[in-house]
Amino acid sequence: MRYFVKTRNLAVVVCLLLWGCQSTSEPETISSTQQTSVPAAQSDPHSAPDGTGEFTTVSESERLNLWFEDKYEQQLQMSPLMLTRIGRKDQYDKVDDFSLQAMDDQLSWYANTVDELKTHFDYQALTPEAQISYDIWVYQFQLARDRRLYFSHEYVFTQMQGIQTLLPQVLINFHRVDNLADMEAYIERIKGMSVALNTLLELAKSKSSAGYRPPKFAYQEAMAQINNLIRGEPFHQGADSPLWSDVKAKVTALQTSGQITASQAQSLRFNARKALTRDLYSSYRNITSWMQKDMRLAKDNPTGVSRYPDGDAYYEYRLRLATNGNYSANEIHQIGLDEVDRITEEMIDIKDSVGFSGNLNEFFNYLQTEHRFYYANTDEGRQEYLQQTEANLAFIEEKLADYFTTLPKAALQVKRVEAYREQDGAAPHYYPGTPDGSRPGVYYSHMSDMSALHKNDMQAIAYHEGNPGHHMQISIAQELTGLPKFRTQAQFGAYIEGWALYAEYLAKEMGAYQDPYADFGRLTTEMWRAVRLVVDSGLHAKGWNEQQAVAYFKQHTPLSEDVIRSEVRRYLVWPGQATAYKVGMMKIQSLRKQAQAQLEGDFDLKQFHDTVLTSGALPLHLLEKRVNLWIEDAPLGGAVAVVKD
Repeated sequence: MRYFVKTRNLAVVVCLLLWGCQSTSEPETISSTQQTSVPAAQSDPHSAPDGTGEFTTVSESERLNLWFEDKYEQQLQMSPLMLTRIGRKDQYDKVDDFSLQAMDDQLSWYANTVDELKTHFDYQALTPEAQISYDIWVYQFQLARDRRLYFSHEYVFTQMQGIQTLLPQVLINFHRVDNLADMEAYIERIKGMSVALNTLLELAKSKSSAGYRPPKFAYQEAMAQINNLIRGEPFHQGADSPLWSDVKAKVTALQTSGQITASQAQSLRFNARKALTRDLYSSYRNITSWMQKDMRLAKDNPTGVSRYPDGDAYYEYRLRLATNGNYSANEIHQIGLDEVDRITEEMIDIKDSVGFSGNLNEFFNYLQTEHRFYYANTDEGRQEYLQQTEANLAFIEEKLADYFTTLPKAALQVKRVEAYREQDGAAPHYYPGTPDGSRPGVYYSHMSDMSALHKNDMQAIAYHEGNPGHHMQISIAQELTGLPKFRTQAQFGAYIEGWALYAEYLAKEMGAYQDPYADFGRLTTEMWRAVRLVVDSGLHAKGWNEQQAVAYFKQHTPLSEDVIRSEVRRYLVWPGQATAYKVGMMKIQSLRKQAQAQLEGDFDLKQFHDTVLTSGALPLHLLEKRVNLWIEDAPLGGAVAVVKD
């Protein structure tokens, strides 16, 4: 399950668009001895016009927040796609510049902002919340800077990190068309997609020539995605392709609403067809033609990134960026082994409680083969799955107010993944809505093969992707006031995925999983994440190949063959990312236990959840700092919430 971002997905690619969400090093710790000295005039309270011509005192924290708003706006203007993702129409006819030069230019801009931050603001004069904002900005720069060191190691076109499907998805799902200008911008973006794809193809060629190639299956699956996009009209005879279907629907809607004339509609369709068949089709064909040739040099049964020059260092970096910590591959592997052992014991307890006399692997086989645990692989079965998912979410929504003070305002939809990017056995994922609520959050499920969707798992998955998981956490973050806007859009995987996995467990406390098989499903999804620690480190640090990883998964989970293989292939092209879930969950659970132990009778679970959720996504070390501040204040009746500096 991924937040996209897990994902392979807009959210993760948006990080790439901003050139860097991840770091090779521990975050810099800000201390009084490290601060650049601030001129006295700048250390004193400042004055600013209050709108009436009068001047009012502005604190250092208020001044910093104004600075963040200005810099974040500059940063957003570097990414037209990010602007669209958050519901804005600035640069609506543009696509991001994916060139290496653009990456370096943006990194230089970021470095300059950090220099300015350290020169012109007094860290010790800031409120605790403003200090967290300061620390996040510096940390995010580190992520962008350090990613550049291993840029060659990162694949361009894969089944997971597929810019080849992201760009069409932006147009289809995020590019809202309300008038003629919006549709004209859409057509310009088709042309811009072609330029972006050409740029990315050159990057892929450069990396491949240096020996950095994804596994053969990644080429095959990426080509299949492209072929799904250019199958049918206007590229070939047949049913409408996804983009052409979207063009026709949006143009028709404009004409029906009276926004455009029949003549304008005809012109829009003509121009869109030309952009698709002349520009975009050529770019896609160039990519697939190159892939056909280059994948002959790719490995059929690959091991992980340790096979590359500096591969071990690259994997250590990937672990650091995923976990916000300094874990070695061996430590991650051992944590996984320990968690697998612990969860296995809990699984055995449930197996015994339902009267199954065989061993755990025999119980796995029973769950995999018993028809009553699956919906039919038909449209009716898919509809039943979606309806039951909505019922599960409705059940938990009634309980939220008992566990949370702050609740999301944004709506949530449950949908099947679009056919052009659907994959058998691929994990569900979540796409956030817009901050203003004009587009809802969406929980997507791959439903081409219903045998990969087990009834027992569906409650846990719904609570992970929806409420109280991704939808709740991300929507609350986007709806926050009193914080710099960049924090409402911050993306730190260990926090985001750790919260969603914690939400699966929290749902049990909220009364979910009454059926023992559903509770076994919860343990299955937790075991899934524990196995990830073992398998990911096995592939990238211990020389495991795909078959070894699949075998370990089969031994410890009842997941289907399609799901397991999809998971392992994900880890092979996306090293380290899958370790964020369990590490993040364990950190949140540890902080909760710490707070309960220190506060005893003063502990308030709703306040703890508010403390975790009302500051946006945080690196785990800053989440710990925030929880500790709350623990200090809680006995006095304090509750850390959004501090309006």
